Order: sequence, then C-alpha cells, then structure tokens
Amino acid sequence: MVRRSTLGRDFRRLWGAYAISAAGSAVGTGALPLIALLVLNSSPFEVSALAALSAVASAVIALPLGARIEHRYKRPVMITADLARCVLLVSIPVTVAFDSLTFTHLCVVGVLQTSASVAFEAASGAHLKALVPPEHRLHANSLFETTNWISLSAGPPLGGLLIGALGAAATMTVDALSFLGSALGIRRIQEPEPTPPARAATSHLGRDITAGWKYLLRHPGLRPLFFNALLFGGSVMMASPLMAVLMLDVLHLTPWQYGLALGLPCLGGVLGSRLAPRLTRRFGRRRTLLLSGVARTLWTILLPLTPSGALGVLVIVTAEFGLLFSAGVFNPSFTTYRMAATPDAYMSRVGTSWSVGAKACQAAFMIAGGLIAATATGVRGALLIAGLLCLTSALLLPWRDTRISTGHVPAPTTEAVPSPAPSPAPGSSTA
Repeated sequence: MVRRSTLGRDFRRLWGAYAISAAGSAVGTGALPLIALLVLNSSPFEVSALAALSAVASAVIALPLGARIEHRYKRPVMITADLARCVLLVSIPVTVAFDSLTFTHLCVVGVLQTSASVAFEAASGAHLKALVPPEHRLHANSLFETTNWISLSAGPPLGGLLIGALGAAATMTVDALSFLGSALGIRRIQEPEPTPPARAATSHLGRDITAGWKYLLRHPGLRPLFFNALLFGGSVMMASPLMAVLMLDVLHLTPWQYGLALGLPCLGGVLGSRLAPRLTRRFGRRRTLLLSGVARTLWTILLPLTPSGALGVLVIVTAEFGLLFSAGVFNPSFTTYRMAATPDAYMSRVGTSWSVGAKACQAAFMIAGGLIAATATGVRGALLIAGLLCLTSALLLPWRDTRISTGHVPAPTTEAVPSPAPSPAPGSSTA
C-alpha cells in the first residue's frame, strides 16, 4: 500500500480542498429537485426537465471550454469555477428568503453550475495527472473516490435533517460555502504548475474542440468505455429524478428517510473504493475493470419493485449499496486508465468531450424518463425501463483483449491529432 505521505503535501492540500467541496455537495445532494418539489410544487416532468436542461445547456456552454482550458494553467480555472458555483448556489436561499424564487431561476442555476463543474473537471484531471507520479495515481484516485463516498454517506442524511429543521434552501448555503473553502484550499498549493501545452500558430477553435473527440473515438480502449459510460450513466440518471418522485410522492417518505436512502448506500462506495487497489493487485486492472463494470449494472432493476414502508427503504438502500460498491471499485481503475491512455496535451479536451457527451446523453435519458413516467407507464414503469437499459450497458464494455493492450501513448508534438497508440493495460503496473 502506498503511504499518503508519498503523495506529497500539495496533493494533501488538493485532497483537502476536494473533501470540503465534496462534503458540501453531499449535504446538498438532491437539493434542486427537492426545492422544485417542495417549494415550487413542480410536476414529475418538470423535475426531470430541470435536470435535463441543465445537462444539455451546460454541454453547449462547456464544449469550447476544454480547448481553452487545455492551453491555460489549471489552478486558476479550478478556483474560478469554484467561486462561480458558490455565487450561483447562494442565490437560491436568498431568493427563497424574499419569496421570489422561480422555476426559471432554478434552471439558470442548474445550467451555469453544471457548466462550471465541467470546467473544473476538465482542469482538475489534467492538474492531478501532473501533480501525482504514474505509480501513485491509482492510490490517489482511490483516495478521492473514498472521500467522495464518505461525504455522500454522511451528507444526505444531514441534508435531510437541515431540510426538516430549516427548509430546503439551507443545504444550498452549505454547498455554496464548501466551494469557497475548496477555492481557498487550491490556492494554498505551492508546487508550480508545468507550462501548459502551447497553442499552435494555425490553431482554430473548431479543430481544437474536435481534437478531443477524435482522439477519444479513435482509441481502441477509450471508445468502448465511453459508449458504456453513456448508456450506463444515462440509465442511472434517467432513474435519479424519478427516484425522488417515487420516494417523496409515491412512497411518501419523510425528508430524513429520503436523506437516509440517499446517504447510507454510499458506504458501499466507500468500501469499494478502499478495496479497489487491493482487488487490482490480486486480479489485475483489466479483470477488475470488467467485473466491477458488470456488477454495477445489476442493481437498478430492483428499484421499480420498491414496496411501501420500512421494507421499501431497505430495498432502495440495498440496491443502491450494491450499485455504489461496484462503482467504487470501477471508478478509480477507469480514471487511472484514462489518465494513462490520454496524452498530456489532450487531457482537458478528452475530459471535456467525455463530460459533454455524458451530460448530453443523460439529458436525453432524463427527458425520456420524465415523458414515460408522465404519459405511459408511470414512475415504476419508467424505472423498469431504466433498469433494463442499465443491464444492457454491460455489453459495451471492452471485452476484447486487443482493445486495451500494452504499450505507450506518446505525447503529441503538434496540434495534429495523433493516431492513438496502444496504451497501458488495466492489468499492467504502469497505468
């Protein structure tokens, strides 16, 4: 096991900043749909549309960001994104206090906050790769994943208590302040950043945007993982707003029960992320990636069968625990592989392309889920369709050995998109 001290003081500062923002975001988990339901009395379709609009519009805004971020120092981008999210989120409790909150305001906050999140993620992936040596990246990603799931374990129940005591907007204040804390933490990192890749003299925004897509879709290992992520993430996000409707409107759970059902399963993610390095050493990264990728698809199918009462809460917690345990194992292995498979000069653009593609796909699934729930099979029927689609996503994993092969991905020397060379295998020790 790699000791935390070997990762360096600046990594611990970055990790601490992430822990602050993750904790605040966990307290605010599900806050936007809750506010839409409890404050504005929005319909199930409006709740799904809120999430979908945020994903689609933010994807359009964020599309050129990856190309711009690629050639900039990453820490200022991360700090700016954190401060923007702080200001956006704090506007919600302010307008609630003055009884002037509207559904349009929620949509605007959702769009701009998600755009800032895409920008932060595009910069942070490249920044982490530069900060952490290759041999420590799996452990570093595992620590981030564990922190995320610990936050999500404790945050939603606390958020439920805050909502019950102070109202739905209280959790937004906590989330907003956490982004301010994250910005201050990133500001404390001392190690100078490496010089960003220089923009070519013939650089063009359109070509810069498509470069990340071209590399991603030409890579034999990243391409199947990308399409797997689209279907898996789309089906899970299709179910997410519908679960809020099921729990609050159909099963009539209280806010604290809602928070418990969101938070307790995240202990599965904690356990999975802690075991990820050990499982990888035992079974190899490729086998761990594939087995956990299949395991995470098996649980959503249980959600439409949720009964009323305490047994219903137990079913939700069990299904979500299984899903998040598997995801906790999968995510660090996948993130480490994507870092190894992507040249430094394309990290932000590949990350942005991935985020934009995922969010656009998730938006389509959420809209479809809202329409199905409103006009056809109801909430449970829409959840059943989401579960079946989630199962299907396992077929898109990179099952052929040749898709994830051993070798080295050279950093390109020009802005021309390189032909993706074979990359370090998930089973190898170099990723």
